[in-house]
Amino acid sequence: MEFKPTIGLEVHAELKTKTKIFCDCLNNPEEKIANRNICPTCTAHPGTLPVINKKALEQVIIVGLSLNSEIPEYSKFDRKNYFYPDLPKGYQISQYDMPLCKGGELSLFLSNDLEESKRNIKITRVHLEEDTGKLIHSADGKSTLIDFNRAGVPLMELVTEPVIHSGKEARLFAQGLQLLFRTLNVSKADMERGQMRCEVNISLGKNEELGTKVEIKNLNSFRAVEKSIDFEIQRQKEILEKGEKVIQETRGWDAGKEITYSQRLKEEAQDYRYFPEPDLPRLHIYSKEKSDGLFNLEELKKQIPELPWQKKQRLIKHFKITLNETISLKGESIIKKKVDIFLKHPEYLNFIEETINVLKKEKVDINKATPLVHNYFLTDIIGFIEKEKISWEEIKITHAYFAKVISYLVQEKISSRVAKDILLKTIQTGENPEKIIKSEGLEKISDVSKLEPIILEIIKNNPKTVEDYKKGKENALQFLVGQAMAKTRGAADPKSLEKLFKEQLS
Repeated sequence: MEFKPTIGLEVHAELKTKTKIFCDCLNNPEEKIANRNICPTCTAHPGTLPVINKKALEQVIIVGLSLNSEIPEYSKFDRKNYFYPDLPKGYQISQYDMPLCKGGELSLFLSNDLEESKRNIKITRVHLEEDTGKLIHSADGKSTLIDFNRAGVPLMELVTEPVIHSGKEARLFAQGLQLLFRTLNVSKADMERGQMRCEVNISLGKNEELGTKVEIKNLNSFRAVEKSIDFEIQRQKEILEKGEKVIQETRGWDAGKEITYSQRLKEEAQDYRYFPEPDLPRLHIYSKEKSDGLFNLEELKKQIPELPWQKKQRLIKHFKITLNETISLKGESIIKKKVDIFLKHPEYLNFIEETINVLKKEKVDINKATPLVHNYFLTDIIGFIEKEKISWEEIKITHAYFAKVISYLVQEKISSRVAKDILLKTIQTGENPEKIIKSEGLEKISDVSKLEPIILEIIKNNPKTVEDYKKGKENALQFLVGQAMAKTRGAADPKSLEKLFKEQLS
């Protein structure tokens, strides 16, 4: 029997504001001292009143504009009532029926399948609420402490339509969303630190029918998102195939065993007894007719930088990187897509763009230079970072020096071997590549009269290898070329050496 999985995601992201959502306490996710950034407002002392953080509103609206959401003229906050130790008020100030953003969509642009990357995931809403505190359980399990530093931090919640059909699609969507948040600089969205959390709603039904919905809470990695969905699809399928019913409930994810487990029966919206927040006025976001309201949407749109999916298209078009072009970095067994590396590391992209701008000013053949730029950047510069396990800030090469090496390569003044050696030295010391080439005599040797004595000497010193070559062993020729390359310290062109050896040995 065939069952169709229907999946919706709820994604929470802590916003990067200076202060919390309803008070002026610092919003500092790096704070190590418990209960340092708290006040009577965020710990719900009697008589305190919330005051909205306008920057938090702005950041959510910018996310909505980037996703082509509808931004309503008016919005409001509501009380979501539930009782838990890390919720100091006994309710959470959230949004229910009038969210800041309605609708929208995000494509699975990180997919390396062309058709899949165009698939749009519809979004129901994006709204704003306050975060809760953090429970800290003792090692012996006998006590629990509460750190309220996180209580009152602005929390953005994005809810998708139930249009996702696999763990992979859910992972790609969540990864794309994280990249968008970072591009817009609204959230660090670090899942390991709880700055971005995912919850999954999943059901299995026959054909177009929806099955019983099960929620999986607090998924803190992209792997957990994908694996929990894959497991739950299989679990529910086995239940249905036995003729039994799936229970509507909330489940957790055990990352060690890679299984979901039952936590509690699922709450419905009415269980939270939503009602309008009486201590906050209705928000006039903007006006279609007049210039009043909290924001000018056209001005906010101007703040939106190049979005990740736009950047991906530009990389493919202008940097001549194909969608599926991969690279295996030094010190890593993982093969990575070149496009994804540049998308996820804007500092890398900025460096190569500055390099290309220098090459353009120097009128270097940019069609030849561009593929060399990203290939040498990834294999040598980033390869060195990965191998040595250092940060980007620790390398000493500048984009101007990198452009100089690429320029020499395009003009065939140095060989590929020499380019790699120079790059390594410049990365480590910051020394000018031009100075290295001149002081060490590494400029490409193309003068046959300079190469012939070297070739004759190598032939004389390797009679057995020469004999092997004459017997038809092609590897012998490569050995001789390698000897010449070592003798010239990589300054000779391997193809020229191969030709000269063949001439001498014919």
